[in-house]
Amino acid sequence: MLSLVVLISGGGSNLRALLEASEDAEFPARVVAVGADRDAEGLAHAEEFGISSFTVPFSSYQNREEWGDALLEQILQWEPDLVILSGFMRLLPPRVIAALSPNLINTHPAFLPEFPGAHGVRDALAAGVTQTGASLIVVDESVDAGPIIVRERVPVHPGDTESSLHDRIKPVERRLLVQAVLDIANGHINLKELARA
Repeated sequence: MLSLVVLISGGGSNLRALLEASEDAEFPARVVAVGADRDAEGLAHAEEFGISSFTVPFSSYQNREEWGDALLEQILQWEPDLVILSGFMRLLPPRVIAALSPNLINTHPAFLPEFPGAHGVRDALAAGVTQTGASLIVVDESVDAGPIIVRERVPVHPGDTESSLHDRIKPVERRLLVQAVLDIANGHINLKELARA
């Protein structure tokens, strides 16, 4: 059974998809804790499903490294097999990435390497493309340029807004994430090999 710690900054819709999937006794992974860098709405999902949660507010620390050390300490208490950044809007310090990689993955609302960074959906619209996507990557020290685990195209419709396009990307992200966790747990995806490639 794969143990997961999920880190969020917002509503946690991907987190909820994982929590719902893991209610199935056959699903080979369980969320053991949910962490956030602020008082995120998505922490309510953890509470609803009886999952422990922790918050490490960025503003409580002198710098990113101190914050990262405190966050890592919280994560390691749970001894997770996999840490998932799911709408987590802070860049992790190199020490944290080194401690958790390659068992550290991130969802991103674009077809990477297209449109990395915090505004992938907005950037796709600004570029006038006819399709974007959703991706899942192994986190490294780059910004959204780690090894790609899986990605899928999502069409951009005429008249799409950032909100309407994001609303179509999110279900794809959720499906890719749940399937990837299943594949990692079953040995169909090997994160170490991906990270070495």
